[in-house]
Amino acid sequence: MNQFGKTWVTACTVALALVGCGGGGGDVGIADNTTGLATSSAALIATLATLPIEDLSVAEQESLAFMREEEKLAHDVYIRLDSLWRGSTKVFGNIANSEASHTESVRQLLVRYSLPDPTATLAAGVFQNTTLQNLYTQLVGAGSVSLVDGLKVGAAIEEIDMIDLNKALLETDNQDITLVYQNLLKGSRNHLRSFVSNLAKQGVTYVPQYMAEVDYLAIVTTPMER
Repeated sequence: MNQFGKTWVTACTVALALVGCGGGGGDVGIADNTTGLATSSAALIATLATLPIEDLSVAEQESLAFMREEEKLAHDVYIRLDSLWRGSTKVFGNIANSEASHTESVRQLLVRYSLPDPTATLAAGVFQNTTLQNLYTQLVGAGSVSLVDGLKVGAAIEEIDMIDLNKALLETDNQDITLVYQNLLKGSRNHLRSFVSNLAKQGVTYVPQYMAEVDYLAIVTTPMER
């Protein structure tokens, strides 16, 4: 297992603990207005075309494959939770749309470097990475218990996404990969802010599960990034 799977292994042992961590259901009715970085594929391709195609390290190749599936996991979990809770909140559906843009941006890098797409033939909720497959099942189960638990699952996913992206950035020096990963980080920061805001409307103060508190507070106490 490469390093990008290790955070999710830890997450598997904690995901179900999200259930029952506080709060209840109730009406939210709040639209999530974040778009993350929902840049069109054409615009992304045009931007990437201005940057050099550089040699890929093994670590960079592994991170691209993992990030493609990791962003798919976020998208697929949010689609499932939206089917359950869309009557109370639009946050899952809106962020799922953003995650579709995120995973597409990683796919464009795979195309650019002629690398195989690990998700090319996979249905929703299906993953090549067995750790992600198991985690998908646990996260959907945890988020199905109540609206609040679903929102906590969303916040936890965004925390872990950012941890993995920051690890990947430490091992890449390619300009195009760095650009995409930094953009994904910005989107994840916005998503975390949105989930935390929705939890606050439910009377729940979210406590970070994976990030250092100082890093978490630096995000949630600052405005949405546009």
